[in-house]
Amino acid sequence: MSMSQQRPLGSIFELQFPQSVGIYSSYADAQKAVDFLSDEKFEVQNLAIVGTELKSVERVLGRRSWSTVILAGVQSGLTTGVLVSLLIFVFLRPQGFLALFVLALVTAVIFAVGIGALGYAATRGKRDFTSVTQTVATKYEVLCEHKVAAQAREMLLRLPGARAAAFE
Repeated sequence: MSMSQQRPLGSIFELQFPQSVGIYSSYADAQKAVDFLSDEKFEVQNLAIVGTELKSVERVLGRRSWSTVILAGVQSGLTTGVLVSLLIFVFLRPQGFLALFVLALVTAVIFAVGIGALGYAATRGKRDFTSVTQTVATKYEVLCEHKVAAQAREMLLRLPGARAAAFE
């Protein structure tokens, strides 16, 4: 792309007058369609894959109890203590490193267990589980600049399996 063709960074995700050229049930299928168009020498810089019909998925990882909260605090504190100790050692080269190392570990463990316990106590048993949340799309739409959308649709009809999918 020459300098005159480059878009400002803020508009890299924007198409001027986008039109839908295909809707797919998975990202892999949408990616396959764009790859097919690329193989057919279509100017793919006119395309965008947009995840639509978003849903939030929360995966429950396990039960929370005082023992799991304290154990997580100890693990977090140990990690933090080791990291802080090593940083101090690398940058300051203290004389009594072993004493500093033990002090940093103990302080970090006490602090992490205390913060974790306060957080758990604040929930008052209303959230006795750990989880991770992710937003996922249920459909993926391939959008195209209006000036070449008809060409993209026509080319996608040649994608293996495209005609059968149109009747589903």
